[in-house]
Amino acid sequence: MDIGNMLSDSLNYAIDAVWQKWARWILLIVSSIIFPLILGYVMEIYRGTKPAPELQHWGKLFIDGLKLIVAWIIYMIPVIAVILIFGGWAFFSAMQQSAMYGGPDALFMNPDLFIPILGGFLIGLVVAIVLAIVISLIATIGMIRMARKDRFGEAFNFGGIFETISRIGWGSYIVALIILFLVMLVFSIIIAMIMAIPYIGWIIYFFLLPPLTIFEARYLTELYESSEPAAPVTT
Repeated sequence: MDIGNMLSDSLNYAIDAVWQKWARWILLIVSSIIFPLILGYVMEIYRGTKPAPELQHWGKLFIDGLKLIVAWIIYMIPVIAVILIFGGWAFFSAMQQSAMYGGPDALFMNPDLFIPILGGFLIGLVVAIVLAIVISLIATIGMIRMARKDRFGEAFNFGGIFETISRIGWGSYIVALIILFLVMLVFSIIIAMIMAIPYIGWIIYFFLLPPLTIFEARYLTELYESSEPAAPVTT
């Protein structure tokens, strides 16, 4: 697995998807606003379509996008549960302490009361973040398997998911995702600066969003495909 080639190929794939293809670019912008459509398009990319597919079969794109959303929500239930448990505990503890000591001002001005509540919430937040990262490692491959097999249950085929990651190599897989995260972070910072431009910042943002989405989806697809055996060379 050559991460440098994956990055360059994904970037070229994303540029080719929109450059001088204004009708498709506009449709991708509209799809990004009606976001199940762009997620359905991501599913098409996950299937290994090359070059970037045309936008067609809108009903299928919408349904595929909804499947992706539902699968991610299911995966994130443990994270949501942790946040609700710790957040609820912090909220009701704060309400109880406020009632006992004369209101919110008394609570916030008394570190002995406030810091344990804040600390408990922050511990829960850290647990939720770590859990989300671990789940994302599994879910990412699950989503691509769902697209490839065209079966919703494949998103949760943990035996197949772990087998795929093992073929990639856990170390290589995690490093590749970290690099993607850093690249997308740089892009996000640049986009945030662009959005600060008066009047036209948001317009530029909507034009950049589709190619960035395509870039990320293609990179993950190539990462998945690195687990597959190379095709035999015929002479």
